[in-house]
Amino acid sequence: MRSHYCGQLNESLEGQEITLCGWVHRRRDHGGVIFLDIRDREGMAQVVFDPDRADSFAAADRVRSEYVVKVVGKVRARPAGAVNANMASGAIEVLGYELEVLNESETPPFPLNEYSDVGEETRLRYRFIDLRRPEMAEKLRLRSRITTSIRRYLDDNGFLDVETPILTRATPEGARDYLVPSRTHPGSFFALPQSPQLFKQLLMVAGFDRYYQIAKCFRDEDLRADRQPEFTQIDIETSFLNE
Repeated sequence: MRSHYCGQLNESLEGQEITLCGWVHRRRDHGGVIFLDIRDREGMAQVVFDPDRADSFAAADRVRSEYVVKVVGKVRARPAGAVNANMASGAIEVLGYELEVLNESETPPFPLNEYSDVGEETRLRYRFIDLRRPEMAEKLRLRSRITTSIRRYLDDNGFLDVETPILTRATPEGARDYLVPSRTHPGSFFALPQSPQLFKQLLMVAGFDRYYQIAKCFRDEDLRADRQPEFTQIDIETSFLNE
């Protein structure tokens, strides 16, 4: 459906026809020309709609912030003095000649392009909107890069990534277990793991001497600065190694 992400556009694509899909981050009307900043997971790109193309110009005139759109256009260099150094694609823009609204949007409960002090409860209630903000999206991308780097390093050093069970039996550890009732065995309960401790010890006994896992852990305890009821940890176990 799309040919490029917004953040992939640069001078090397000048003159090429491209297709973008994303959200309208900002709409501006300057001197009869409409500018749309289109946002996707990789960044933003500026699309220009000229009144000479009546259909696409009329469609651009109707869109508002957070509309989901598909744009077909041609990449061109920005005029001298109009380069935006704050955007990865700031040296170019897209001359749009087709615009399709894939989904309209109501006015968001808080602005994404001028984010201010929004309460945490509001952000969590509208989490799908909060995650559209570039700052939040970058945190998810950063986390993905970190876990990919960790996995690559451990894989290169002979560690085996093993996914251990989430539903298990209760074992005495440092905090209370989250209990999950069993439908098929009335009166019996599963426990969510506080850590993969027993399973990784089984792996050592079984001969898997270098194990790791980016593991979900659950502890039924009060929320504090250094405590979370659900968290992720890098879990590692080895055997036959000197300290």
